[in-house]
Amino acid sequence: MNPPSDELDRIEQTAAEWLTERAEGLSSARNREFARWRRADPRHAAAVAHLEQTCAFLEEMPVVRAKLQPVVAFPAGAPAVLPPPAPPANTPWLRRAVGLAAIFTLTTLGWWQWSRTHPATLLFATSAGGYERVVLADGSVVELNASTEVRVQLAPGERHIALAAGEAHFTVAHDKTRPFIVTAGNVAVRAVGTAFNVRRAASAVEVLVTEGRVAVMRPTTSVTSTGAPSPLAPGPSPASELGANERLLVPDIPASPASAAQPGTAPPVVEKISPDLLRAALAWQERKLVFADTPLREVVAQFNRRNRLQLILADPSLAERPVGGTFAADNAEGFVRLLEGGDAIRIERRGEFEIVLRAAR
Repeated sequence: MNPPSDELDRIEQTAAEWLTERAEGLSSARNREFARWRRADPRHAAAVAHLEQTCAFLEEMPVVRAKLQPVVAFPAGAPAVLPPPAPPANTPWLRRAVGLAAIFTLTTLGWWQWSRTHPATLLFATSAGGYERVVLADGSVVELNASTEVRVQLAPGERHIALAAGEAHFTVAHDKTRPFIVTAGNVAVRAVGTAFNVRRAASAVEVLVTEGRVAVMRPTTSVTSTGAPSPLAPGPSPASELGANERLLVPDIPASPASAAQPGTAPPVVEKISPDLLRAALAWQERKLVFADTPLREVVAQFNRRNRLQLILADPSLAERPVGGTFAADNAEGFVRLLEGGDAIRIERRGEFEIVLRAAR
């Protein structure tokens, strides 16, 4: 299920209102409120980033930019080419309405071909329990699991996606002239037209191919300090190739010539997985969690990524306890009630959003 469109529309509209107010001048108190709103949900920050990027695009479209100068904040040090018209007197609501309409209408002006030669980094993010399906300008589809953040840059020669956190599934539009590269930490996945899943764990990156083939390698350069995906440098480490229904778990450690030369360092092993395991791994796309003899520590981690209610595994003896079943991803409370029904685990509630799991004595 996609997130309710009216909710996303409200987020976009609120972000535009904040940016319009910022252009007019924010007091210290309002600036702090704006910062708190951005931090409250990753989607808020993503919406602000989208609209700020729109303003950057307008900088290179001088006629449109001049008309919007009174209502849109542009990057500092970039004067308008044409003098802006005088703003309507005593009608701040009209100025704001025009500004919002201009920002949202810009997406329909057909600047995709222009942006191919002016690649910009776009940010998409989901909250705990969230899900988002994004159709990129090239026709590729990115599905974001909960607590996920990706940065997208569609350049003329290559398409770059940086998975900063979480898990995402990519259905790549075929284009031999523009390879599709996903970087996650110090792991890079290269495809042309295929479908695959990438998940960042605590110290490893999991790549799972659902269709076609991909190459997995370690780039000699990683994501830039700004979070934008950097191109693969010449001579990345040798690639592992994966086909459909194959999985690879790669340690997410810095790649360097010295580490590559360490004796006895075995390359990651490509694993063939069954259709049942494949469906379980991608059940999040249906907002479900499927466990089959899964350690409780991993079950807790999966629920915590998707829910405001956080489970705390306080007893190490419970960590490897196997769990099986299918659960709604956003129903941690229901999972806890199931645990309460047994006699092996004791539940302790701390406030409104924490539940501690202990072994029953």
